[in-house]
Amino acid sequence: MSKIIFNIQQINQLEENPNVASVSERSIQYTAEFKVKAVRENMDGKGPQQIFTEAGFDLTVIGKEKAKSSLKRWRRTYRTDGEDGLLNNKRGKTLGGGRPKKDESMERRLAKAEARIKYLTAENELLKKLEKLEGQAKRTN
Repeated sequence: MSKIIFNIQQINQLEENPNVASVSERSIQYTAEFKVKAVRENMDGKGPQQIFTEAGFDLTVIGKEKAKSSLKRWRRTYRTDGEDGLLNNKRGKTLGGGRPKKDESMERRLAKAEARIKYLTAENELLKKLEKLEGQAKRTN
């Protein structure tokens, strides 16, 4: 992960770029189309900094190394999986685990929280009944 932390203005600037899929304060996700185009242009002889600058990125914001490292990673993916490797975002999908997606709606998060509360409440009631039954059993013995 990059050591660069983007501020609000930089995030807004990056989000306006059509080659950006999403931005957080620490990372940029580029569109698959941009990745393919960048790899092809690089294979035709263009350097990473030129490719990113022509695509509308300010290298003082994202960093010159970000352009180099991203393109290096995309070229590796292109060599192993071809164009499909860049078009299909496989990150985090091999094992099915990982962190939840951040674009989860508030309604869905609320519904999950309410379901968890309902489950925990039922569990507490069950434990109370069990304690009561154990107390009765001790008194009869």
